[in-house]
Amino acid sequence: MENICVRCQGRGWCKKQCPILNRFKILRKTKTHFSGSSPPEIFVGKYGYPNINAGILSPEEFGSTETYSLPELWYQNKFSIEDIISARAKLIYAKFKTNIKNSKNKFLDVAKEISLTNKHIDTEVFLLKPINLDFQLDKSVPIIGNPAPVKDIKLQDNVKAERKVEYLVNDTDVKASDAIIELYNSDLTITHITKLLSVGNLGVKKNRKLVPTRWSITATDDIISKFLLDKIRYYQEISQIEVFNSEYLGNHYEFLLLPDKFSFEVIEAKMTGSVWNPSSPLYLAIDYENFQGRKDYASNVTGAYYANRLALCEYLEKIKRQSSCLVMRECRPEYYAPCGVGILREASRDAFKKKPEIFSNLQEAFKKIQTRLRLPIETFINNSWLLKEYKKQTRLDKFFK
Repeated sequence: MENICVRCQGRGWCKKQCPILNRFKILRKTKTHFSGSSPPEIFVGKYGYPNINAGILSPEEFGSTETYSLPELWYQNKFSIEDIISARAKLIYAKFKTNIKNSKNKFLDVAKEISLTNKHIDTEVFLLKPINLDFQLDKSVPIIGNPAPVKDIKLQDNVKAERKVEYLVNDTDVKASDAIIELYNSDLTITHITKLLSVGNLGVKKNRKLVPTRWSITATDDIISKFLLDKIRYYQEISQIEVFNSEYLGNHYEFLLLPDKFSFEVIEAKMTGSVWNPSSPLYLAIDYENFQGRKDYASNVTGAYYANRLALCEYLEKIKRQSSCLVMRECRPEYYAPCGVGILREASRDAFKKKPEIFSNLQEAFKKIQTRLRLPIETFINNSWLLKEYKKQTRLDKFFK
C-alpha cells in the first residue's frame, strides 16, 4: 500500500495543511547563486535508471551542518520530526542528469570528492534556474527537497579523507563488498559508507558505477549483516528468551529473541494516521528468513528489514551467540513524516544497548511486551511465521528435563 503523501507531494489531496510543505515554503527564493557548507551530502535518484538524476545538497549557510544530514546525529540528539524537516528544508538539491556509468562528468567528480569526508565542506553553487518548491518522499531516505538543475559547483575547501577511505577509494582491485566490510571495521558510519558506494567510489574499476541512494543504503546494511551472519551461524544458541525494546518518533520496536538457530522476521503494523497509512485501516508488512537466509529482496518491509537485521547481528556478534528473532514494529500516528531508514537502524541499535529482559516462557514475554504495545499482541502472534515454526519444533532440551 502506498502512502498518499508519496503521490500527493504537497498538493493537498488529504485536504489538510501539509506540515512538510509549510516548512519548505520558508526557502522559496529566486536566486540562482549561493554558497554554504554541505553537511556533506549527495543524493543519487533511481527514476529513469540507468539515466538518473544525481546531485549535491547544501544550505545557504556556513558552519557545522552535519546535523542536517546524519541520522546517527538525529538519534543521538533526539531530534523531533519537526527538527528533521526544518533541517532538510534548508538544503538545496543541486542536481544533474547522468548515466550510472558516466565517469566523465565534472559534477560527478565533485560529488565523489564530497563523499570522501564526514565533515562539512564549503561549496559555491550556480544554478541554471531557481529552485522548485518540491520534495521527494521515500521510505529509505530522508526528505529530499528544493531541487534545481546545476550550472556549476566549486569546492571552497580541501577535502580531508580518513586514511582508510582514501586507500580503499584508490584501490580499484578490491571488491565493493570487501571495501564496505573494511570501512565498517574501521568504525565509519553506515551513512558515510553508503555515500561512498552510491557515487561509485568503491569496487573493482570496471564495475564502479552510480548506485541510487535508496539501494546503496539497503546494500550496505545487507552486506554487513551477511558478513556477521557468516560467523553467528556457528555460535551456540542463547539459553533464555530475551526481549529488547526502543521507541523513536512514533516508531515502537519490540525485539523477541528465542533460543534457537538463527532465523529472522519483521512484522510492521502501520497504524491509521501514520505516515504510510494516513487514513486506511491497520495493515501489516511482513518479511522473514530461515537459517539459510533470503534469496530475494524483502519487498514488503523493504529497507527497514535490513537495518533491523544489522542491529540484531551486531548484538549477536557481540555476545557470540545466535538466536531466532521476531521484530515487532508499531508505526504510530506520531510518525507523520518519513525520516528515512537511518533513524530506524539507530533506534534498533539502541534497543540492544540496554540490558535484556529475561523470561522463562513465551507467555510471560508476551505479557510484558503487551504493556508497551497499543495494539493487541495477537496482531503479531497470529501473523508470525517464526512463532509458528518455533512452536512446531520439539526441542531437544525437553527430553532432558
